[in-house]
Amino acid sequence: MDTIRELLQEKRFRPLCITHPGVTVLEATQLMNDERIGALVVMHGPRLVGIFTERDVLRRVVADGRDPEMTLVAEVMTDDLVCCEPDTPIDDVADTMRRLRIRHVPVVTAAGTVEGLVSIGDINAHRFNHTEAALHQVEDYIHRRA
Repeated sequence: MDTIRELLQEKRFRPLCITHPGVTVLEATQLMNDERIGALVVMHGPRLVGIFTERDVLRRVVADGRDPEMTLVAEVMTDDLVCCEPDTPIDDVADTMRRLRIRHVPVVTAAGTVEGLVSIGDINAHRFNHTEAALHQVEDYIHRRA
């Protein structure tokens, strides 16, 4: 069974994007736009304190009429985190995301080190790539026998 560690190895070309609680929402969203991502891990020193997502912007900034230049990430980030460990099976994380209706899960070791961030898009891409590879193997097998 594939694990989150394998998925993270596939996406190693993209470094983890982080922000800090004292950054403004405007600065954080500019970073998200520049990096073309939907979430940032929020770190206070070496400690994971939250995640800041597009949903946080919509629900806690735009919908509440807050000024993004004056609002700090700490005020609107999600701090009730659902995390997983690197050796967690991908299917377990996907089920959790579907059940809780979340799109991003930080990957944290037992020692508290943040290893990465997994999105539902990452999981879908991983599944597609592996399904496509299996399909090609079946096609090769069929054509060799014909």
